[in-house]
Amino acid sequence: MGTLPALDSVLVAQTGHVATVTLNQPDRRNPLSPSMIRDLAEALEWCHATEAVRVVILTGSGKAFCAGADLASSFEVSEGEIARHHERSGLAALFSALRQLGKPIIARVNGHALAGGFGLACACDLIVAVEAASFGTPEINVGVWPMMISAILARNLPRKQVLEMLLLGDRWTARQLKDAGLVNRVAGDLMELDRIVGEMAGRLASKSPAVLRLGRDAFYAMEDMSFADALEYLRAQLTLVTLTEDSREGIQAFLEKREPKFRGK
Repeated sequence: MGTLPALDSVLVAQTGHVATVTLNQPDRRNPLSPSMIRDLAEALEWCHATEAVRVVILTGSGKAFCAGADLASSFEVSEGEIARHHERSGLAALFSALRQLGKPIIARVNGHALAGGFGLACACDLIVAVEAASFGTPEINVGVWPMMISAILARNLPRKQVLEMLLLGDRWTARQLKDAGLVNRVAGDLMELDRIVGEMAGRLASKSPAVLRLGRDAFYAMEDMSFADALEYLRAQLTLVTLTEDSREGIQAFLEKREPKFRGK
């Protein structure tokens, strides 16, 4: 798959081995509407299928990363509740697609990441946020509970902190969430944000894509296993890693004191 997808709500760009996926409805703060979710799913499928893409950056256009669901359309009276229930499977599929991408994905949080948008950022492997960004689950303030993202938050933050977020609906700063271990880096402004994200993406793109995929998949797969099962599973995965050409090349390059040339095999 070489041609970049042309989508209504999402922009996709590629520079070298890095693809940037941008939520592109800035006038509405990039809501997770059905059309946005469909476009995001298609963009991620393209990234997954395009061998030249080794790293994905997910960001938003304008002043927000993603403000979550579009409440006006999400609870529109004209749409039946059963149809709306089935439509929400698209968001679940999107979160699964992020986990199964097979490539590192960095959330470039350029502004507020709220509700489902907060879950979207948390579903990425790494989060780099501008200092002015805020995060939170304000659903409880309008009589809704953030069911869909609870599974993601519970796997990224301590139990009591997640419950405080869900129960109170307060906003949290990028610095607070860095201290909590959720945000990896905080940038003072957008220029620094781009510098940090670009440097991080470049470093990831220089690693073995084959080993990154095996390691990333293993990390998420063992998450809900018992300790004994996880050890046995990871032992098998380590054997797979050592059988790759990239692993052999990396070890040989280390012994020869040169930079490795990874081919993704």
